[in-house]
Amino acid sequence: MITAGIDIGSITAKAAIFKDGKLLAAKVIFTGYNAELAGQKVYDEVLSEAGLGTTAIEKIVSTGYGRNSVKFADKSYTEIMCHAAGAHFLNPHVRSIIDIGGQDSKAILLDDKGKVKNFVMNDKCAAGTGRFLEVMARALEVNLDDFGAMSIKSKQPSKISSLCTVFAESEVISLIAKGEQRQDIIAGIHESIAARVSSMVGRVGIKEPVMITGGVARNIGVVHALEKKLGMKIEVSPYAQVNGAIGAAFLAASL
Repeated sequence: MITAGIDIGSITAKAAIFKDGKLLAAKVIFTGYNAELAGQKVYDEVLSEAGLGTTAIEKIVSTGYGRNSVKFADKSYTEIMCHAAGAHFLNPHVRSIIDIGGQDSKAILLDDKGKVKNFVMNDKCAAGTGRFLEVMARALEVNLDDFGAMSIKSKQPSKISSLCTVFAESEVISLIAKGEQRQDIIAGIHESIAARVSSMVGRVGIKEPVMITGGVARNIGVVHALEKKLGMKIEVSPYAQVNGAIGAAFLAASL
């Protein structure tokens, strides 16, 4: 059976294809202003990568904030369900997921079968998300992809006291004016994210092994700051950014 999963996020759209329970292909593109168009485009691109036509796909599941814009999907599931299914597929031993996406963050607790036992979600504020990091990168005039490598060079992280995106940006601008090093400011930003996320994670009752998913998982500085704050190792899959789409494709096989 060949299935597809499409995850429409606020910053990126992801797609994955499963064949007989195995991951065949995955793709990530920017969502842009039109979620429906992004869903179609990422689907077309993942099909091309897999060398398949649309008639080969038997079931499609959509997820993410733009899941209802994928008109050709057979069913839609929440990000919570799909991230749980994706993480369980990638590592059946995982018991907790920290998902940091473009506009929200989540902590999910799983049972030994990969089902959701409990979760908590922050979708009221952009602090600690991909959008937050984008704003900080613009203020520092640094490519966001360089944030992780730069932050781990820091010897003395700056203190970022505000968790609000707007106030944190003003704080960062003040630190730049004081002459603080970019790597120290970035490390301070990552520590502030870790403080906010670890507080959220504490409410769900996190258990090891822990996996981080979402686009922010690509930032090694955030991962290290979280490991330090939580006092535990965090697994980062090469497929962390497409985890939701993987879970959607996996769940599509049971339709």
